[in-house]
Amino acid sequence: MASLAGMLKARGHTVTGSDQNAYPPMSTQLEKLGIRILEGYKPENLNVQADCIIVGNAISRGNPELEEVLNRKLLYRSQAEIVKEEFIRGKKCLVVAGTHGKTTTTSLAAWVCEVGGLNPSFLIGGVAQNFDSSFRVAESDYFIIEGDEYDTAYFDKKPKFMHYLPEVAIINNIEFDHADIYRDLEEIKYQFSRLMNLVPGNGKLICCTDSKAVVEVLEQMQGKLFTTVETFGINSAADWKACNIKFTDNQTSFQVFKNGAFFGEFRSNLVGEFNIRNCLAVIVAANFWGITNEKIQMALDTFLSVKRRMEVRGIERGITVIDDFAHHPTAVEETLKALRMKFPNDRLIAIFEPRSWSSRLAIFQQPYSKAFAYADYVIIAGVYNISKASELGKTLDVDELVSNIRLQGKPAYSYPDADTIIQKILPELREGDIVAIMSNGGFGNIHEKLLNALRRAASS
Repeated sequence: MASLAGMLKARGHTVTGSDQNAYPPMSTQLEKLGIRILEGYKPENLNVQADCIIVGNAISRGNPELEEVLNRKLLYRSQAEIVKEEFIRGKKCLVVAGTHGKTTTTSLAAWVCEVGGLNPSFLIGGVAQNFDSSFRVAESDYFIIEGDEYDTAYFDKKPKFMHYLPEVAIINNIEFDHADIYRDLEEIKYQFSRLMNLVPGNGKLICCTDSKAVVEVLEQMQGKLFTTVETFGINSAADWKACNIKFTDNQTSFQVFKNGAFFGEFRSNLVGEFNIRNCLAVIVAANFWGITNEKIQMALDTFLSVKRRMEVRGIERGITVIDDFAHHPTAVEETLKALRMKFPNDRLIAIFEPRSWSSRLAIFQQPYSKAFAYADYVIIAGVYNISKASELGKTLDVDELVSNIRLQGKPAYSYPDADTIIQKILPELREGDIVAIMSNGGFGNIHEKLLNALRRAASS
């Protein structure tokens, strides 16, 4: 929603917005753009005489501002609807979808296309550091967008990616998530099959066969798709395969084979197998759009990743504080695995806040107990807004999770909030520690608070 606000302003529109609790990096991006945020949802916020009200998918009936929109019979639309009609229709659109890796892959795709001379517009669910923005409106035929499987709005329950008119679609992986709107994995697989069915005959569907669920959906759709399908992977038979992966000196090198024939050798500053898959997906898409291997490598060399994706927020007293968006158990495990690869000899401390709808529920109780295997020391925060989460079902048992992690022979603790975590962890930290803080929300500004506390301790 914040990115769309910026895009509309770039088109010359006047934009205001309401939010209950805006936090960085989006709040700072809006501030830089001069877009006014109205704190809280109030009927009088609508007195700006807007031509259209855009309703985000976090807004539900009972919201006082939404109720006033309906009472006044004002024109309203969903975020995805506006993006489709104002920015995508008529363009060559790349939609990046999957349970994990969407933001990094979309950001990388945008940068590869930029270096490749396509001058793309883009919309990303995070701040791409190469552009210092989560969006761009450019005068070109190319549009790149992160395709979310979450539903569109209270009045439109299909996934947002169903609005995005893909010429090219990347599906990196499929796992169960969003337990607040999907009953099981089968429901999610069905939604991805619908996305596959949107790709036109002159387009390309790019799917990762390392994901079992992606393979199952492809099998279900066999004979029903009217586009070219190309598969990619590391650990499976695929049309495009990354092989001979080597990690040295904070850089990953790998060879790419297409249908068994050598295609090229690449290197990336990103670490972790999941990031090699992200790179491979973009290489396939870039090749379809005519970008040379040389340009792809130039982009990989200069790619700066995304804010809140293994982002180093600061180093104090030799202690590195990292911010990461990981919240699904698979993402938590892959993030910690990549950090262990990057910092093999340092103590890795994982601090995790169960904040997304799915992470707050007991559905992932067992997977989370295994997700912290690569950490040396674990802290689990209290479940965010537990009373609200409990309305959907049984919530994550943090004490049980901590107990199961301790059974693996590592220190594990639970503290209710950011301030208590900092108070407890500060005396335990020592030079060389890597502190990985994982949450899909603001987490009480824990990163800056911890860095400030380390500064004060160093000067006392």
